[in-house]
Amino acid sequence: MKPVRLVTLLASLALGSAVAAEPFPGPAPRDADGRFLNRAGPIPQAGPSVTFPFFLRRFGTSVTGREGEPAWLGNDGAFLRENARHSVPTVTWIGHATLLVQMDHVTFLTDPIWSDSPSPIPFLGPERFVAPGMRIEDLPPIDFVLISHDHYDHLDIPTLTELAERHPEARFLVPLGNAELLRSEGIERVEELDWGASTSVGGVEAVSVPVQHWGRRGLFDSRERLWSGWVVRGAERRFYFGGDSGYSRDYRDVGAALGPFDLAALPIGAYEPEAMMRPWHLDPEQAVQAGRELGARRIVPIHYGTFDLSDEPLDEPPRRFRAAAEAAGFAAEDAPVLRVGETLRF
Repeated sequence: MKPVRLVTLLASLALGSAVAAEPFPGPAPRDADGRFLNRAGPIPQAGPSVTFPFFLRRFGTSVTGREGEPAWLGNDGAFLRENARHSVPTVTWIGHATLLVQMDHVTFLTDPIWSDSPSPIPFLGPERFVAPGMRIEDLPPIDFVLISHDHYDHLDIPTLTELAERHPEARFLVPLGNAELLRSEGIERVEELDWGASTSVGGVEAVSVPVQHWGRRGLFDSRERLWSGWVVRGAERRFYFGGDSGYSRDYRDVGAALGPFDLAALPIGAYEPEAMMRPWHLDPEQAVQAGRELGARRIVPIHYGTFDLSDEPLDEPPRRFRAAAEAAGFAAEDAPVLRVGETLRF
C-alpha cells in the first residue's frame, strides 16, 4: 500500500507557533545539501577530544569484560506462536531495541538484531553481553518489521536477510532513504516512509514519526538516510516505539497528535559520556518524562545492557528507570524492567 500523508494536527491545536512554521509530523527537514535534519535543526557532534578516549575505553572493556548484564529468561516461543492465532496483546523483549509485539491480530518486530556484534567488522565491534531471548527459528509468523534508523545495532543486515528468508510474506518498513540498503541484499518487500507517512498492514496502521537522532553507516554518509520512531495503531491497542532518540519536543507533539498509548517502548541506555551522548540518547529519567508526554499507560525500557555501547555501568539504566518511574507515579507493573526473553501482556 502506498504511504499517505497523515494529517493529524490542525493549526488550532495548542502547540504554539512551531506548528505553522514546521508542519507536524512531517515531512522531515533537510539542509542545503539535501541531508536530513532534526526538527531542532543542526546539532553538532562531539569532537575528537571526547570521542577518541571514548573508543579507547570501549576497546578496553572488550578485553577486560563487564558485569551487570540484564537477566535472561529463555523463551521457546510456543505461547507466542499459538498466540499469533488469537492476538492477546503481548510484548517480548528479545534484547537491545528488539521487541516482538503482538496486537490487533498482527505480529511484528522492532529493530531486530540476532548478530553477536552490531558492526561492519564484527571482531572490532561492540560485544554482545546477553544472548537473544528467543532463537530466530522459534519466532511466530512475522507480518512486518519496523526499522528506526541505519546504525548497525538497529539495522542488522544478517538478521534482516534471514528474517526475509524465513518469513517471505513479511513487510519491512523503514524511514526514507533506507530501502536501498535492504534491496541491495535481496530483500524486496520494503516500504520506506517519511515522517508523517503511514501504511496499513493487516488490521493496524504504522506511522513514521520524528525523533531526535541521526544516521550513518560509513565515513561520508551522515544523515543521508532518515531516522524515525514508529506508532502502530489498531482498533484495540496503540503502541509507540522510540527506537533511538535524545530528548526533544517530539514526544510531546507525538503524544498530542497520536496518543495516548497503551504501551511505549523507550530507550534508556547509552547516555555516558554526556558530552557525546546527550543529544542522541535518553537517560532513564528523560525516558520516563517522554513516556508521560506520550500519554503512555505503560512504559517498557529498551536499548541497554545488551551491547557495550557506552560508559555507564550495564545495570545502572534499569535501576535509575525504576526509581524515576516510581517517583513519577507509575506502578511497578506499568513500568516493568523485563528480563531478556520475557513476555508481558498489555
